[in-house]
Amino acid sequence: MSMHPKGPIQKSTQVAVDLRKAETLKCEHCGNYLFIKSTVLKRLSALVSPTGEEGIIPIEIYSCGNCGQVPKDMLKGTGLGEDNIDVEKS
Repeated sequence: MSMHPKGPIQKSTQVAVDLRKAETLKCEHCGNYLFIKSTVLKRLSALVSPTGEEGIIPIEIYSCGNCGQVPKDMLKGTGLGEDNIDVEKS
């Protein structure tokens, strides 16, 4: 541990993780393994905001790179309901 004028500096330790033992997620609709990062934007009213000001809250989710569906687990806690969202493809 090193010293700094504001206090001790702790060094981080890296932990080796064998990703072969981790579950690979796949689309529940088409079985695809590749996902695209997407963002849902929520507008928070000034009436319920802790700061008293309107705000925009980004929520990062992932949609299937093949069929565009968002896994149900990604929607939990977003206020978007249990239905999947179709991502428009251009």
